[in-house]
Amino acid sequence: MIRHARLIAAAAGITLLATGCGAAEEAGRPVTLHLFAAASLQEPFEELGEQFESEHEGVDVEFNFAGSSTLVEQIRQGAPADVFASANTSTMDTLVEAGLQGADPVDFAANTLMIAVPRGNPADVADLQSLTAEDLNLVVCAAEVPCGAATETVEEATGLEFAPVSEEQSVTDVLNKVTSGEADAGLVYVTDVRTAGDAVEGIEFAEAASAVNTYPITTVGDAANAELGQEFVELVTGKTGQEILAGHGFDAP
Repeated sequence: MIRHARLIAAAAGITLLATGCGAAEEAGRPVTLHLFAAASLQEPFEELGEQFESEHEGVDVEFNFAGSSTLVEQIRQGAPADVFASANTSTMDTLVEAGLQGADPVDFAANTLMIAVPRGNPADVADLQSLTAEDLNLVVCAAEVPCGAATETVEEATGLEFAPVSEEQSVTDVLNKVTSGEADAGLVYVTDVRTAGDAVEGIEFAEAASAVNTYPITTVGDAANAELGQEFVELVTGKTGQEILAGHGFDAP
């Protein structure tokens, strides 16, 4: 069964004891594959994780879904990650610059910003310009998070200046504030609006084309289960993975 590890605290200096996949299987112990993935990937990756488990007897897939920048910092602090999937290339670059990648990152999906408003659109948001209204409770991602970086790109491209009431550490946190009615509007991904269903309404804007995020994936250097991690990467980037991602609204990279 897929387990979630939403909060992983790994203090520097802790020694992580790990055995290889083969040794664990010989000893009759299950192998846990640790997958760190951007929050926006939760639904398709959970589906892929279930398939991976069904094809690998004795392997449990454990996900940590969070903002990409948070995940990189956890990996840098020693958290046990076998695979990392980021919501943009610049955050993946941070991992690579730290020498923590196990292989060259591979682009596997793309995503575009969309305005999300609560069902019924009580604030009458019509377009991107509407988000600059002084009395609007706008929520966005923090600048260090991929969806926040994309939001800043849109601001720069349009000359608009937003004044959000809060900046969140993941796109799912933004979406939750919209669905709960705490926010009049939020900037999230097309896939998040799709995931929320009838709880929100999505408003497209042409300027989003200037800030499309490309998603890369790689194994993590010195991972406990590097070979299994590479197999998951190949599942994501292969035909099955691409079909599942497309089914959840992601574009090809």
